Amino acid sequence: MEKYKITGMSCAACSARVEKAVKSVDGVRSCSVNLLTASMTVEGADEKSIIEAVERAGYGAAPLSKKEDAKAIEEEGALERKKLIRRLVSSLILLIILMYVSMGHVMWGFPLPDFLTENAIAIALLQLVLSAAVMIINRSFYINGARGVIKGAPNMDTLVALGSLASFGYSTFIVFKMAFDSMPSHAYLHELYFESAAMIVGFITLGKLLEAIAKGKTTSAIKSLIELAPKLAHVVRDGEEKLIPSNEVVVGDVFTVRPGESFAVDGEVILGESLANEASLTGESIPCEKTLGSKVFQGTVNLSGYLECRALKVGEDTVLGEVVKTVTDAAASKAPIAKLADRVAGIFVPVVLGLAFLTTLIWIFVNNSLGYALARGISVLVISCPCALGLATPVAIMVSSGIAARGGALFKTATAIELTGKVKIAIFDKTGTLTKGELSVTDIVTEEFPENEFLSLFLSLEAKSEHPIAKAIVSYAEEKGCKALQAENFEALAGHGVKALVDGEKIYSGSYKFTRSIAKIPARLEEEYSRLSSEGKTAVFLTLAEKVAGLIACEDSIREEAASLVKTLSKMGIRAVMLSGDNEKCVRAIANKIGITEYYAEMLPTDKAEKVKKLSQEGTVAMVGDGINDAPALATADVGIAIGSGTDIAIESADVVLMNERLSTVAGAFRLGRGALLSIKENLFWAFFYNCLGIPLAAGAFVSLFGWELNPMFAALAMSLSSFTVVMNALRLNLKKFFPKDNNKENKKENNDMLTLKIRGMMCPHCEARVKSVLEAFPGVSAEVSHKKGTAKLNLPEGVSADELVKAVIDAGYKCEIGK
Repeated sequence: MEKYKITGMSCAACSARVEKAVKSVDGVRSCSVNLLTASMTVEGADEKSIIEAVERAGYGAAPLSKKEDAKAIEEEGALERKKLIRRLVSSLILLIILMYVSMGHVMWGFPLPDFLTENAIAIALLQLVLSAAVMIINRSFYINGARGVIKGAPNMDTLVALGSLASFGYSTFIVFKMAFDSMPSHAYLHELYFESAAMIVGFITLGKLLEAIAKGKTTSAIKSLIELAPKLAHVVRDGEEKLIPSNEVVVGDVFTVRPGESFAVDGEVILGESLANEASLTGESIPCEKTLGSKVFQGTVNLSGYLECRALKVGEDTVLGEVVKTVTDAAASKAPIAKLADRVAGIFVPVVLGLAFLTTLIWIFVNNSLGYALARGISVLVISCPCALGLATPVAIMVSSGIAARGGALFKTATAIELTGKVKIAIFDKTGTLTKGELSVTDIVTEEFPENEFLSLFLSLEAKSEHPIAKAIVSYAEEKGCKALQAENFEALAGHGVKALVDGEKIYSGSYKFTRSIAKIPARLEEEYSRLSSEGKTAVFLTLAEKVAGLIACEDSIREEAASLVKTLSKMGIRAVMLSGDNEKCVRAIANKIGITEYYAEMLPTDKAEKVKKLSQEGTVAMVGDGINDAPALATADVGIAIGSGTDIAIESADVVLMNERLSTVAGAFRLGRGALLSIKENLFWAFFYNCLGIPLAAGAFVSLFGWELNPMFAALAMSLSSFTVVMNALRLNLKKFFPKDNNKENKKENNDMLTLKIRGMMCPHCEARVKSVLEAFPGVSAEVSHKKGTAKLNLPEGVSADELVKAVIDAGYKCEIGK
C-alpha cells in the first residue's frame, strides 16, 4: 500500500472523482481516498501513473512517506485553520460595513453620510466594491470551482462560486440599469443581491473554519500518540553521555534513562533495575518490572531506578511507531457503509446544477421575476452540501481509531471497526485467551517407568516443541534435574502431538484421541485421564514402542475477567462460543467455570477455521485468539481479534490487535464498534435528510403551502453548518466510556476482599499446582500461586475464613501464614 497527499479537494464529489480516476489506471488493485485527511491509499501501479491520473482529474498528488504520514494531518490542519481565520476576519470587517449599508440603511433606515443618502447609484456602487473585495479575499472558491468545470469535474466550490457570481452578476446588471435611468430610484436598491454574493462566501468560510477546528479535534489522538516519543535521548558514545535528538539514535546505541524520563526508543535493559509505566501503550496502569534483559518501549515512563539500555528498534519501527501507523492507516481507510455516500457524491454536483437551473426556469414562468427566480436557483446551489456526505464516515472512523488506541485496541482498517460493531457471535480460543496460557505440571502417572526416567523421555521429546504444554513439561523436568536423551527425526504433528526417535525407538507424545489411534491405553490410565479431565486438567500421553507408558497432566489458570466478560457479552446480546484442541471433559470443566454454554473440543487449527466459517452463516463472527495457533481461524472470521502484550501488533492474521491482555478490552472493542457504527449511521442520515429537506426548501417548493422561502444568505449559513454538525456528532464518541479506566475494575467488583498467604516449602510448579488445587477446593476461591515468590493471592468469599485456608495448606505439607 502506498500513500499520497491529495491537494485541491473540497468535497465528497472531489474525493469520488479522484478515486474513480485512480481506479481506472492499469494495475491498480484498490484505491481509497479520504476527504478528512486529504490522503489516498493505493495498491498497485507505479507512482508516476497514479500522480498523472490525479492531475488529469484536476487535483494534485504527492507521495506521503511514513515519517510525514501522521504529522502531515496535524500540520496541514493547523496551516488551513490559520489561513481560514485570516480570511474570515478580513471578510467580517467588510461584511459588517456592507450589511450596514445594504440592509441597515436601505431596509431599516440606519443613518449614512448625506452625500450617500441622496445618491442611490453611490450606495449601489459602494455595495459593489465591498462585495467584490470580499469575493477577492475568498477567491479560492472561484478558482477551484472554475478548475473543476474546466476538468469536467464540478464540485462544491463550483456550486458556491456559481451562486455567488449569479448574485453579483444580476446585481451589477441592476446597477447599470440604474445608471441609464434618467431618474434612478431608491427602489432599485431592493433588487440588489450584493450582500448575498458576499455573505455566501463569508458564511461558507465560517463553516470551513468550524469544520477545520472540529476536524483538528478528531486527529488529537494521533497527535497525542506522536507526542509520547521524547524529543531528546541520553546516549553513551565514545565513553561519554551525550544529549542528542531521539531521531538520531541508531540500533545498537546504549542510552540511559533516569527516573521520571521516557524511553527514547525500543530496547533492552543491560544495567539496572526499575519499574516502568506502560499505560500509554497497553492501557495497563500497573507498573512493569524491568531487570537485566527486559524489553523497554518508546514513550513509556521509567518510574524508579536508573537504567542503561541497548537500542533495538528506532524511528517508525518502534512499537509506538507501529501503533501510530496502524491508527493513521485505519483512519485513512474506508468502511463498506461509506459506499452509498460515495455513489451519491459522484453524481451529486451535476444533479444539483441541473436542479438549480430547472428551479430558475420554473420560477421565471411562474413568478415572471428574474430576480426572484435567480434567488431560488442560487439558494439551491448554495444549500446543497456534498461535504456532509463525504465526512459522515471518515470523521467517525478517525475518532474511533483514536479512542481505541487509548484504550489498548488497534483497529487495522475502517472495515474492522464497522464489522466489530455488527458482531453477533464472539468465538474464543481457550488456552492463552480465556486462560492465562501459563501451564504447570500437576500430576504424573506412569505404568512401568520410575518417575525421573519417565520425565527424561518426555523431556527428550518435548525439548524441541514450542507448544505451551511442552514448555511446562520441559520446565518441570529440568527443575527435577532430569537430562534429555538424544532425539532424532523430530516431527510436530499439528493438532495431535510430536514424535521422534530416542535410542532407536519410536516415541510419541500427544493427546488422548491421538494416542488411542496408535496404541491401546491401559484401563488405569483411562481412569486417571477421566478423573483429571473432569478437574479441568489437560493430559498428555507418552507412547514408547507402541505401548502407552504414562501421562502427565497440566493445569492452566482461568483469567480473572473471563466469567465477567461472558456475562457482559450476554447483556450485549453477543453469543459466546469456546473452541479448543483439548479433550471434551477438560473443555467442559473450563466452560462451566466461566459460564460458556456452547463449546467445541478436540479441534485442530483447520477444524477451528471450519467452525468459524460455519458459525459466520448465523451472523457476524469475531474470533478472539492469541494470533499464533489460531491464525487460520482469525483469518476466516469476519473480525479477527488477537490478544497481544504490546509487541504483537505485527500479527497479520488479525483485524484488531489488543495491546494488553485484559479481556475487558474485547468488550470495549465491541462497544466502541457499535458506537462508531451508530455515529456513522446518524451522520449519513443527517447528510441525506439535510439535502433532501434543504434543496426543496431552497427551491421554493413550500412557498405556496406554508409561505416558506429561503434567502441565499441563510442557505449558505445552513450549508456551512451541516458539515460542522456531522463532525461534532462524531466527536460525541469522546464523551462515552468504552474501555474501563481501572485495569482491574471488573475483577475488583467481584473480589472485594483479597488475601495474601505466605507459604514456605513450595519448590516447583508441581508444588504450586498442588497448593492452588487445595485452595480452590473451597467454594468461590480463585487463587494465584507462585512458588518463586512463595505467595498465594486469593479472594476471600463469604463463608470461608482465612484460618481454614491456612490450615488446608499446612495439612498439604507446607508452612503457611497470613501475609501483610
